[in-house]
Amino acid sequence: MKTKFARKEDFYNGTHPRAWWIVDAEGRTLGRLATQIANVLRGKHKALFTPHVDTGDFVIVVNAEKIHVSGKKDEDKMYYHHTGYPGGIKSAKYYELQEKHPERIVEGAVKGMMPKNALNRRTLQRLKVYTGSVHPHESQQPQPLNI
Repeated sequence: MKTKFARKEDFYNGTHPRAWWIVDAEGRTLGRLATQIANVLRGKHKALFTPHVDTGDFVIVVNAEKIHVSGKKDEDKMYYHHTGYPGGIKSAKYYELQEKHPERIVEGAVKGMMPKNALNRRTLQRLKVYTGSVHPHESQQPQPLNI
């Protein structure tokens, strides 16, 4: 038997169209949800998965502000970013970031679950995270992702 490999051309000319999935994050654990979203973004749920080709689908996450973390992470977990200037390290606790920008928590968790390679940037552009249950992608007819 010959092994089938996916090619980049198959996903750009419409031979294998990318599916749209929607995930409701309400009451879900952050890390468990992020690993499963990362697998769908990479395309590991498909039989045609090839590690060096971008075979993944689009994922829409709604209700990002209602996601949970286990233990005392909501009080203890810190998020850091650097402005690029000397002494420009900034930090915020989980609960502070959840009040201001809850979508960044989900995006950062999924980014941490992705491989650190050249496909990562393009793959993460297919992740759409929204606070609340309203999103502008109804015309793509997203299917619910069973997690």
